[in-house]
Amino acid sequence: MMQITDVKNNRRTLFNAVNRFITSVTVMGETIMVPSLLRDLPVKEDDPHRKSNVSRQRDMYDNYLLLKSIRNDIEWGISNEQIKSDLESRKAKEEDVDSGDLQRLLHHHLDGLYNVLSKLTLQANHLTNQYTRELGINNLER
Repeated sequence: MMQITDVKNNRRTLFNAVNRFITSVTVMGETIMVPSLLRDLPVKEDDPHRKSNVSRQRDMYDNYLLLKSIRNDIEWGISNEQIKSDLESRKAKEEDVDSGDLQRLLHHHLDGLYNVLSKLTLQANHLTNQYTRELGINNLER
């Protein structure tokens, strides 16, 4: 049985991933005092080999809005309209899935969620760093 201290030391947990993402987006929001300055600034990738759907947004402002929206969804939940839309699109897919191994299915989804949150956290940190470089603020990079 895993001890509580083991959980705290395990950095690859959903709880830690959510906390890192929320913290990164909060720092981004506190650092970027004038989000409209992000309009028309292209997103520059730190690592050209890393593919991110977030960075495919039109500009840094779109990226900023998307990251803030995702944080709000995590903190406050998703609207009923969004849930209905998501459920309808998933219903057909889930009918094909064998529910015999629910634990395996849960692990698969937790791993996917962890990976997405990790990428979003990196994107929030990158956007914050790019904003501070654009404004010439050197000591705030994460």
